[in-house]
Amino acid sequence: MAMSLGVFSSFLPVETVSFGVSSSFPTAVRFGPLNRRLVAVAASKPATETKKREPRGIMKPRRVSPEMQAFLGGVSEIPRTQALKEIWAHIKQHNLQDPEDKKVIICDEKLKKIFGGRDRVGFLEIAGLISPHFLK
Repeated sequence: MAMSLGVFSSFLPVETVSFGVSSSFPTAVRFGPLNRRLVAVAASKPATETKKREPRGIMKPRRVSPEMQAFLGGVSEIPRTQALKEIWAHIKQHNLQDPEDKKVIICDEKLKKIFGGRDRVGFLEIAGLISPHFLK
């Protein structure tokens, strides 16, 4: 069985060798036309229905502390990733990054409540500072 190479398939000779191997291995090996490089052709798997997985880890909604609820507008459960997006949206909206060093966040009153009263926070510290607000 020859594999088609598109427009040039009639000009370039292609050899295909089939093997009687289980479906977990490639079922054919094609020898390319110019340098006889070995190329494995994987067997096509039948289409299966994909089931939607339950969110796990940082994508799983968790209960949050009252301080975080007040910051997020009353949301009692939220994934950690979504909470970080909300915090960054607040930082960008209120222009709270230090103009000289964009890696430093200058906290307003709302952020001070969730960052333990700190005036300035490095952006890498944010994930660690919000951890205590996610309850188990």
